[in-house]
Amino acid sequence: MTPTQPFWKIKTLAQMSPQEWESLCDGCARCCLYKLQDEETGEIYYTDVVCRLLDTQRCRCTAYHERTVLMPTCLVLNPDLVQQLKWVPKTCAYRLLAEGKDLEWWHPLVSGDPSTVHEAGISVRWKTQAENEVDMDNLEDYIVDWLG
Repeated sequence: MTPTQPFWKIKTLAQMSPQEWESLCDGCARCCLYKLQDEETGEIYYTDVVCRLLDTQRCRCTAYHERTVLMPTCLVLNPDLVQQLKWVPKTCAYRLLAEGKDLEWWHPLVSGDPSTVHEAGISVRWKTQAENEVDMDNLEDYIVDWLG
């Protein structure tokens, strides 16, 4: 008897069930960081400023199902958007799979432990500032380079 392959190795992003799709989120919360884009070069810069809806200890949205209403700039990722958006972090499972790569060892689906994303230093836990604590008119002052 051969072992069964994990769903992310045998299905495309578009073929995944809603439950499978949601389980791909590793809980890093990098997508919740405010980002800036250089208008001339198109380069994306991440800041250490996070959305007000983010629980920074758990790295989870406190209003996940209402997030797009409460935060109109929040996007609901889908297979097409993952391939179009340049700001999706390089470590993001959605991006990795869209690029034909495998999940990292620290991903909860691989490790079996949701804390490995934090232990590996991938998540934004303990590295951010809340949007209500910074001068949002000067986001460029909060650009960081720890995302690798």
